[in-house]
Amino acid sequence: MDFPSPLARGTLVSRYKRFFADVTLDDGREITAHCPNPGAMLGLNTPGLRAYVSRSDDPKRKLAHTLELVEADGGLVGINTLKSDVAVTPALVGVNTMRANGLVAEALKREAIPELSGYGSVRAEVRYGTASRVDFLLEGSNRPACWLEVKSVTLHRGDGLAEFPDCVSERGLRHVAELRAKVEAGERAVVLFVVQRNDCDRFSLASDLDPVFSDNLRKATTRGVEALAYGCEMDRHSVSITHRLRMM
Repeated sequence: MDFPSPLARGTLVSRYKRFFADVTLDDGREITAHCPNPGAMLGLNTPGLRAYVSRSDDPKRKLAHTLELVEADGGLVGINTLKSDVAVTPALVGVNTMRANGLVAEALKREAIPELSGYGSVRAEVRYGTASRVDFLLEGSNRPACWLEVKSVTLHRGDGLAEFPDCVSERGLRHVAELRAKVEAGERAVVLFVVQRNDCDRFSLASDLDPVFSDNLRKATTRGVEALAYGCEMDRHSVSITHRLRMM
């Protein structure tokens, strides 16, 4: 997936009221951008972090800019094999959670997620449960339907470990119950964690931040709900799902 080109670079001044971010662009302009991330954005909302925003010319939008990327401290670790030392550079993090479903749609089309390949039909936003829409419904002949929920992951507290959630997720808890019901009805259900950062090689549930969600998902996996975590390759121009992360 290509970002709207070019992304404007700036410095994060403040993220507030969940969906707003003030950014000072490198050309000196001060803007307020839409921040499409309902989470706590732990480690990603510190004033002074490098930020990248896209711009829309849609006259119906109240805010023309959208916060897309943040450079987080203590990110990607690169090893210099000649000098046997370690260099730490900032990690790029995709904070626009609305892009996760688009990334998954692209990955399903090119069959980049082997565990979810081979389905002839992929539909998005299909109604299920009491008042929900599943992110994707995968269907194929001679196999159970697969109900797929996507979770965007941005939290990293060290040692290459991505975590979810970064705050209490009541919506996520509801999805776990609805997916479990699908498994009990004889169908397949999957939670796919999409890690939109380039400094993680493992994934774990953040039990200390939301013990109820974590406990319920673990119980659901013992009853047949599947959990997968995939990482992304990303730069200032594009991002794509490329590799599976080890579940801890």
